[in-house]
Amino acid sequence: MTATRPDPAAGSARAGAPSRPERLAVVKGHGTENDFLLVDDRAGALDLLPADVRALTDRRAGLGADGVIRLAPGDTLPEGRACLAEDPAAVWFMDYRNADGTPAEMCGNGVRVTALFAERLGVWDGAGELVLGTRAGVRRVRRVADPTGGADPWYAVEMGAWHLPAGGAGAAGDAEVDVPGLDVTRPGLSVDVGNPHTVVALADERELSAADLTTAPRVAPVPPRGTNVEIVVPLGERSLPGGTLLGELRMRVHERGVGETRSCGTGACAAAMAVRTWAGPGAPDVWWVHVPGGTVQVTALPVDRVELAGPAVLVADAVVTLPAAG
Repeated sequence: MTATRPDPAAGSARAGAPSRPERLAVVKGHGTENDFLLVDDRAGALDLLPADVRALTDRRAGLGADGVIRLAPGDTLPEGRACLAEDPAAVWFMDYRNADGTPAEMCGNGVRVTALFAERLGVWDGAGELVLGTRAGVRRVRRVADPTGGADPWYAVEMGAWHLPAGGAGAAGDAEVDVPGLDVTRPGLSVDVGNPHTVVALADERELSAADLTTAPRVAPVPPRGTNVEIVVPLGERSLPGGTLLGELRMRVHERGVGETRSCGTGACAAAMAVRTWAGPGAPDVWWVHVPGGTVQVTALPVDRVELAGPAVLVADAVVTLPAAG
């Protein structure tokens, strides 16, 4: 079994305009402490305003989160219908909003937490694949064993294609990045993983700690869609039992529309693929990316595709009063 399909009867409210309730049930969850508020909209009848998202994610006046994820039938959004055309199994859509209320292409940590949420709702039984629509296209999720030996369930997400927007000629770096707290401008490498990233290599963990990500790094030239910025310290390579070569790196991230977060799934993929590119031929295909919120595993797949694996946790249920509209 992959996932149950939306019940047409439950979606009868779709015939009218989407509604905005006064009170909203949410579930809080996180993936390596990249935290989200999840909303069950299996009826496809909910209208969330940008102001609602900002209020919900506010860490003092709201519940606090890096973003809001609405699980909705794919046929209720234009992007969802495009995903259904790509794969008819993508009956559910992950509608992700940044903390500032703006829609985002997707979120690698958020996909895993959405998979756990889908299990809890009973639309997926955890067997086979969960096929989700996102603004970055179709994503497939499956349960996997935790290679680090932790207690939380792990999920692997086929994240799709990655590429260097500047091509091979710009592999050393195609941008200049000024990071508050660091004394000189650094070269950055643009990496696209369905959303834009700029990866900056640092000399050591002292520099990583000195960086001030309360302010967005300045990236030049300015990317047309903005960019997430990852600062990384490569930690070397080692062999796992069985002979698999493992690369490791430590990372911090400033997410566009959010600020510094404890983790970023697409950012971990971008960082691992950047370091792998810099390492050259013979570099590992499997990477552990250590972020402030934990560890995720990134695997380079054939045809320039990438997989992200890591934990997902649901921590609380709440009912929230939305702010007055207008």
